[in-house]
Amino acid sequence: MEYKIISPPIFKGRHLRAFFTTKSTGAEIKNISRISAVPVGNIYLPIQKHTDAVQVVEHDLGPKIADAVVTNRKGIMVGVQVADCVPLLLYDRRLHIVGAVHAGWRGTAAGILKNTIKTVMDRFYSSPSDIVIAIGPSIKQCSYAVDHEVVRAVRNATGPGDYFIDSADKYYLDLPEANKCQALSTGIPEKNIWLSEDCTFCNPDIYYSYRFAHGTTGRQGAFIGLI
Repeated sequence: MEYKIISPPIFKGRHLRAFFTTKSTGAEIKNISRISAVPVGNIYLPIQKHTDAVQVVEHDLGPKIADAVVTNRKGIMVGVQVADCVPLLLYDRRLHIVGAVHAGWRGTAAGILKNTIKTVMDRFYSSPSDIVIAIGPSIKQCSYAVDHEVVRAVRNATGPGDYFIDSADKYYLDLPEANKCQALSTGIPEKNIWLSEDCTFCNPDIYYSYRFAHGTTGRQGAFIGLI
């Protein structure tokens, strides 16, 4: 079976494995193990609940409720599962710390990405200039109509920015762009951020989309690990 993955060019040449998966690959740990050559027992996925919780993985690989995971351990791979929500991968190229983030609108409104960056800075003394971020395929503004309460919640966490439009009594929210704005607000240089152009809703043959499927569907993922 052919597994299709997306390797963000911003991580090229780094001492890590980092990729976003597609519908053909999914987020099953056995598939990820085959792709990455990392043993199944060394691949970690948190229990995602649309929270602002960030887990630092050290020796305990028992799953915990969190929507972001960071680690400086070699030989393990951390990841998150998505189906329209924004998957993000982080790497501190100086201190060699990696992270994976799941940001739906609730997580974005809770500042999950900002919490993750703050955790890396507070726990490992990372500098924003050393952190590289890849924002993977997710639902885009073209397909993400939301109500005013959602926009207000995201705007309260994000501040001003060109990440939503008001059209015909509907709001269209650009979650990837909102997360990019949050990253910039923490001091991450714009040149350190890569953003996928793919919309999951517009490409249902390639990606799982919760909105396109009107509910139950599969998951793709975002995975990263130090070699």
